[in-house]
Amino acid sequence: MIEEGGKAMAAYLRPREDGTIKDDVAEDIADVMKTLGNVAEYWMIDPQRAVEAQSRLIGGYLSLWSSTLKRLGGEETAPVVAPPARDARFIDPEWSSNPFFDTLKQTYLLTANWAEKMVDEAEIDPHTKHKAEFYVRQIAGAVSPSNFVLTNPELLRTTLASNGDNLVRGMKMLAEDIEAGGGELKIRQTDHSKFKVGENLATTPGKVIFQNELMQLIQYAPATEQVLRTPVVIVPPWINKYYVLDLNAEKSFVRWAVAQGLTVFIVSWVNPDASLAAKGFGDYMHDGVLKAIEVARKAANVEEVHTVGYCVGGTMLSMTLAWLAAGQPGGIAEAGIRSASFLTTQVDFTYAGDLKVFIDEEQISSLERRMLESGVMEGGKMARAFNMLRANDLIWPYVVNNYLKGQAPFPFDILHWNSDSTRLPAANHSFYLRNCYLDNLFAKGNLHLEGRQLDLSKVTLPIYSLATREDHIAPAQSVFLGMQLFGTQSRFVLAGSGHIAGVVNPPARGKYQYWTGATPAGKLEDWLDNAQMHPGSWWPDWMAWIEAQDGARVPARIPGDGPFPPLEDAPGSYVKVNA
Repeated sequence: MIEEGGKAMAAYLRPREDGTIKDDVAEDIADVMKTLGNVAEYWMIDPQRAVEAQSRLIGGYLSLWSSTLKRLGGEETAPVVAPPARDARFIDPEWSSNPFFDTLKQTYLLTANWAEKMVDEAEIDPHTKHKAEFYVRQIAGAVSPSNFVLTNPELLRTTLASNGDNLVRGMKMLAEDIEAGGGELKIRQTDHSKFKVGENLATTPGKVIFQNELMQLIQYAPATEQVLRTPVVIVPPWINKYYVLDLNAEKSFVRWAVAQGLTVFIVSWVNPDASLAAKGFGDYMHDGVLKAIEVARKAANVEEVHTVGYCVGGTMLSMTLAWLAAGQPGGIAEAGIRSASFLTTQVDFTYAGDLKVFIDEEQISSLERRMLESGVMEGGKMARAFNMLRANDLIWPYVVNNYLKGQAPFPFDILHWNSDSTRLPAANHSFYLRNCYLDNLFAKGNLHLEGRQLDLSKVTLPIYSLATREDHIAPAQSVFLGMQLFGTQSRFVLAGSGHIAGVVNPPARGKYQYWTGATPAGKLEDWLDNAQMHPGSWWPDWMAWIEAQDGARVPARIPGDGPFPPLEDAPGSYVKVNA
């Protein structure tokens, strides 16, 4: 174990010694300490308030101690504090049956709950409180007794039964994961050897018919003799790779849409390097969204297309629509856009969730200084930020299973895609963070892009908007609020599950549910009270909406038969570039 641990340490230190990595840990720790210091100051500045807080914690400990003594004496006692019903950290029976581990668990929960309540009751500014809540959750998750061998009954049994071989295997995986991350720990969440893009991921037949320095455009081969006259152009986020919408034959939204008789085009964004550092939102709009629409119209020989934007791809699509509307009357129609569908898309970032923890002037300025050196935002940093939003699901279970149990994770396509991160051009990422998350200028109508002031109320084409109920990246409340800014009545649909599983939900699986109701107005809670629930996937509802816009059908289109000869087979080469 020591030998493998030495390899892990060497993999960590090597890039720091040769200057490849410049740690910014000190800045991060300083922000945490400053934030939590504001909470501590609130409680310590008033002696009576401080005593009450201490008494509350000590009182909890005394109640637990009394309960433990009664239990050791053979008396049945109810737990002083119990973990949430969905907390998988304490499912091993010994966490409840063994008095030592039960007391340890409850002590931890008492302390964590007390710390969270201290933040909740502190009268400090909202942004600092939000950051403090997030940091306390991260710290509480990190120090859970389930994360350590000597305080986790399952880990103790495993270690004794294997004579410590689990720790040797775990250290070996730790060294491999640090090496794979180039000196940063890249926690493996799945068995990556089981997946390969183009072989068992992103396999829907199609051709790359156009490319420039920012994107490749894929046109998919038809699966029906007749197709809807109006094709669909999908704009995925550039923060991740497009194939989340084409995972495999069972889960592929693209394959399903083609099977319904749609001609589908999708943008595959480049994985940028420093040479594209200056590419901003305007470049992504002109050379990405608008160019994809232009090429798709010519390739399909049509005047109009339906557009679909997913996550930040939807934000870019909405800005494009507002930019077109600001140019001249009929600008959107002249660009050939018949409708817009937004999947978990925010345009108003008032309720943007825990990602706003990372967004303030000080943190963005620090990030911009780092990006200035490399020209890009490294994909691994973004991936770690997303994982931190659900640390008890996406970080600590894998730390325990991989490095302490020594068990390699199971193959899971979504988690493979999740870790297949992309870099982000410095100019584009800075524009997005400042104008959307930090200042929310788009929602306020004060955002200027390429010489035009963007006003969503001027966007009046048909809109379909999907939010997911458990979304931690684009919260449903945030999506619902943003849809009220458009100058049209939109069809709003709320799906079960989260940002990925709620979107990638094939009808054949019969999972989750979705709600439909009136055009977004007021609060999401009130809308949901009057909404109708439907079992299963939202995909057929969207398809019915698309057909209602234009149900005419024409002979199927073969990729490459038009003015754009095929450049290569789907999924193309851009998506295969690793960060």
